[in-house]
Amino acid sequence: MNERPPALPAEERRAATVKAVVDLAAEQNPAEITTTAIADRMGLTQGALFRHFPTKDAILEAAMSWISERLLASVDEAIEGAASPAVALEAVFMTHIDFVARHSGVPRMLFGELQRPGETLAKRMVQTLIRQYERRLRRVMEAGKAQGELDPALDVDAAAVLFIGTIQGLVMQSMLAGKVSRIRRDAPAVFAIYRQGIGATR
Repeated sequence: MNERPPALPAEERRAATVKAVVDLAAEQNPAEITTTAIADRMGLTQGALFRHFPTKDAILEAAMSWISERLLASVDEAIEGAASPAVALEAVFMTHIDFVARHSGVPRMLFGELQRPGETLAKRMVQTLIRQYERRLRRVMEAGKAQGELDPALDVDAAAVLFIGTIQGLVMQSMLAGKVSRIRRDAPAVFAIYRQGIGATR
């Protein structure tokens, strides 16, 4: 006889729902995740699920909010703990890589939302996340230029786009290979090439 999971406070239940969605996204196409699958993963009925989220879109929006908050908080922590701008860039890069390795469903969800036709709140949230991330990178890069660690002629807008694009490339290759763990293996050498490209000329 199956036992029902214990009742949780509303906030904890919403957090558990988001975790279930992220975990499912690591196993299948996020667009094909149903509320039935989410409820099954949590050991709930759909009715119990909808007591916390009125629609599937509301669940996706909560997931995007969770991703944004966690990733940006990790980025901020990496920046604040770094001894210099150049060290901060490497720390952010590796922190992002670690975040993806621990939550492999996240990039699937982000890519999936950006490919959806039309405008949705979840899609706008992803776009906002990218803009906020790039803003942080540009700030660190400007500090690096001022301190002589980075090329004084560096185009920080392009460098920020390339930074994120480099991580996305690593993610795509790991997904194609079916081995998310390889992203941690490849990241240091890839970042070293990126760092060389934006470094101060001697």
